[in-house]
Amino acid sequence: MEEKKAKVGFISLGCSKNLVDTEMMLYRLHDNGFKITPEETEADVIVINTCGFIESAKQEAIDNILDVAWLKEHRSLKGIVVTGCLAERYKDEIMKEMPEVDAVLGLGSETEIVNAVESVLDGKKYVSFGKKEDLPLSQKRVVTTAHYSSYLKIAEGCNNNCAFCAIPKIRGRMRSAPIELLVEEAKELEKLGVKELNIIAQDTSRYGYDLYGEYRIVELIQRITKETSIPWLRLLYCYPDKLTDELIEEFRTNDRLLKYIDIPIQHISDPVLKRMFRHGGSETIRSAVSRIRKAVPQICIRTTVMVGFPGETEEDFEKLCEFIQEQKFERLGAFAYSREEDTKAYDMPDQIDEQVKQDRYDIIMKTQMEIMAQHNESMVGKTIKVLCEGFDKASGAYFGRGEYDAPDIDTKVFFLNKPNMKKPVPGDFVDVIINDTIDYDLLGEVVKLED
Repeated sequence: MEEKKAKVGFISLGCSKNLVDTEMMLYRLHDNGFKITPEETEADVIVINTCGFIESAKQEAIDNILDVAWLKEHRSLKGIVVTGCLAERYKDEIMKEMPEVDAVLGLGSETEIVNAVESVLDGKKYVSFGKKEDLPLSQKRVVTTAHYSSYLKIAEGCNNNCAFCAIPKIRGRMRSAPIELLVEEAKELEKLGVKELNIIAQDTSRYGYDLYGEYRIVELIQRITKETSIPWLRLLYCYPDKLTDELIEEFRTNDRLLKYIDIPIQHISDPVLKRMFRHGGSETIRSAVSRIRKAVPQICIRTTVMVGFPGETEEDFEKLCEFIQEQKFERLGAFAYSREEDTKAYDMPDQIDEQVKQDRYDIIMKTQMEIMAQHNESMVGKTIKVLCEGFDKASGAYFGRGEYDAPDIDTKVFFLNKPNMKKPVPGDFVDVIINDTIDYDLLGEVVKLED
């Protein structure tokens, strides 16, 4: 196919699930002869794949649109295409309130990205909002992550309907991709050199229920383990009420399934969990954490908590702090509640003052910093396998991630190489002995470069 002269730039915001959508759109454009450019100043059209989950994400999307609009006035940019969650959530407002935008695609119309870009180049506006269910679950894509690490999105949408979350309204009910399709996608990623496969969805533990009438996440992991040789499989976003004995056993026995699990709990106070419409209360959470720690003592648990949810009392907050201190989660992220329209929590009474939210957030993060410092100190003297990601000129050290560190959200391992050893390159596995810590990160020295 003759290559078109038009150059398309992409800005992908938000989560890794959104990034996979971006990669699928990139493939469609590339397959239709467009040149993809990483340089925004060279682009004829820029596509902004937005997040619209919470207020800060919405503001980031708007700021990016306005920043790119500057290029229409001062550079060769001919048009802006907006898609993703913000586009889907505010379909009636974007074109009306932001005249800088030339095309808007809802999630179900992302397959029309070629038509949208072509229309913009012809000087025509383009707006399309298909059914959410039309968003592809899996297809060919241009992988934009490092060659050694990629994401496998196994489902779209969510059925949990938490009171604070707009995702079900934005992306619809959960739809799982068939096992066969995902296994084939994993094989293709392996051919590209992927050594770390990060399995993602809004709720991976629920995978397959809509298709097969039962949870099939374990079968999917086993099939990928059997039919590929990808050494690291990482499972993210498992809900505590769906942490089955079968899945725990898979963590215990599968050497390639990393001993790392992401279990978003949000809170531990039963009154708060009930108002959040979370599935299962504090005992469900405590049981899930206890069961997997008992079966897999070396497990690293990442969790997410929310402070400042409507009606959260000082007593509720103290319970959360005590639970975090008690459990000493190896990895933890916190969010201050964001009041979002079209959610059940928006009109709830007893909304919390913004400063109180911030103060509670600060306390949680300070607590977690102390826990992380203790955990990191316990790693000194141990040898861990690290996936090398590059060389940091400022520190004069290589850096990468161990199995306890997911890409983009967790910490780093910085390490020195021995003078007589071969230099590691991104994608190499190295055994590193940890000899010090700095903030959240580990410092060490290479013991062995794996073949």
